[in-house]
Amino acid sequence: MKRISELKNAALASLKGQWENAVLTFLVYYVIVGGGNILLYISGWFLDGNADGDTLTGQLLVDVYSLLAVPLAWGLSCYYLRIMRRGDKVNVGNIFSGYSQFGRIFLTLLLKAVYIFLWSLLLFVPGIVKSLSYAMTEFVLADNPELKYNGAIERSMKLMRGHKWQFFVLCLSFIGWILLCILTFGIGFLWLGPYFQTTMAAFYEDLLAEEAAEISPEPVADAL
Repeated sequence: MKRISELKNAALASLKGQWENAVLTFLVYYVIVGGGNILLYISGWFLDGNADGDTLTGQLLVDVYSLLAVPLAWGLSCYYLRIMRRGDKVNVGNIFSGYSQFGRIFLTLLLKAVYIFLWSLLLFVPGIVKSLSYAMTEFVLADNPELKYNGAIERSMKLMRGHKWQFFVLCLSFIGWILLCILTFGIGFLWLGPYFQTTMAAFYEDLLAEEAAEISPEPVADAL
């Protein structure tokens, strides 16, 4: 596996010349998901007529909207995977690609979330371990249209076998950037989001390269 610094440098190299589109795409996602949730919650407050600001209707609307936005989050991951691969043409519309296969994407990622939740009920640590193990599921779905549900999750588990700690440390390496973004009142996340997502894609690409190297047959010496 590549070092963390190498993965981050690979992500930055891929984003070179793509920053404007990358930030714009993250902003679009941010507005659709974050802005949509706020508007729905406020709408529920008016519908309930609750002066103290608590609204069951608003929370229900937000929950439903968040579920419907799952393919959008998947599309965002795929967008930055395309950027990482550099040869693929990218545009903002790519983040909506998950809705053309809504059932496959939605149900697989819902199943992933349910598994993580159930493992977390046992103890906090198993939940973290499983979330790391399932972390490549979105990318697996992008590269393997024939896979869904447990098949995609199990593929992620196979790729992450022996690499969960490396991925955990990679995620931790962004904590400093997250704190800086908080100081900018969240504006910095428009740049950190693409950087983080593309680095995750770089990690996935490295896993695929390592797997390919392991299964490639050893060169056989020519017979004398």
